[in-house]
Amino acid sequence: MTEYQAIDGRETVIRDGTIKLHDEAGFDGMRRAGRLAASILDAIAPLMQPGVTTAEIDDKVREMMLAGGAVPATLGYRGYTHSCCISINHVVCHGIPGEKALKDGDIVNVDVTPLLDGWHGDTSRMYLVGDVALKARRLVEVTHECLMIGIEKAQPGARLGDIGAAIEAHAHQFRYGVVREFCGHGVGRLFHDAPEVVHAATAGTGPELRPGMFFTIEPMINLGRPWVKLLKDGWTAVTRDKSLSAQFEHSIGITETGNEIFTLSEKGLHKPPYD
Repeated sequence: MTEYQAIDGRETVIRDGTIKLHDEAGFDGMRRAGRLAASILDAIAPLMQPGVTTAEIDDKVREMMLAGGAVPATLGYRGYTHSCCISINHVVCHGIPGEKALKDGDIVNVDVTPLLDGWHGDTSRMYLVGDVALKARRLVEVTHECLMIGIEKAQPGARLGDIGAAIEAHAHQFRYGVVREFCGHGVGRLFHDAPEVVHAATAGTGPELRPGMFFTIEPMINLGRPWVKLLKDGWTAVTRDKSLSAQFEHSIGITETGNEIFTLSEKGLHKPPYD
């Protein structure tokens, strides 16, 4: 049986398997963290040019987090030594920044999580580098549609499986694969918490969505088969068939009447192109 725990937005919480139900102080904290996260993804859009290294992008992300009064939640997390994850082309998630330079035609996901005043603003966005092939652009477009369709299903009284079922149905219309090995998660005071938000699921199953729940929805959609493998670095996940992969992520909260997206771009830079 699913257990829920109402918490005060100022208290320390632990990962104990319960689904946290947050108060208005929690919503305020997530709004601030989410705004900072979204503003960082807005600011790095001009860097998505051939020749720019992923290390340069990571440096910009870290500088903006520190300037905004936050710290990168990924820095030091389970031994990770960078301020964001940058995943290019067939990398599904958790790509490690380094000296690799972007190339014309790349599609790039940047995943950031500033930790601001104890709250995690977790979000990711796709970028197009130069002249991107139509099939790659279409994958990116449909992946954003999957995210927003999933968010539409995140309503009080619905079931968690409704989200994954809607995402999977939309992706399958285009014969895309929906990654199962990685999923969304509870978020808030903790970086990763209950519940797990699977992006390929059965409608009407899973925990009931209740006001105060915070979690991410972050579908990873492959141009080919859904299967992935982990590289020897222990972080980077890639498609087994080397097909392109795309991902978008928002952190949301369930309200009495629907949901609130904490990580929306105030500049309207929700999906590429960001002209």
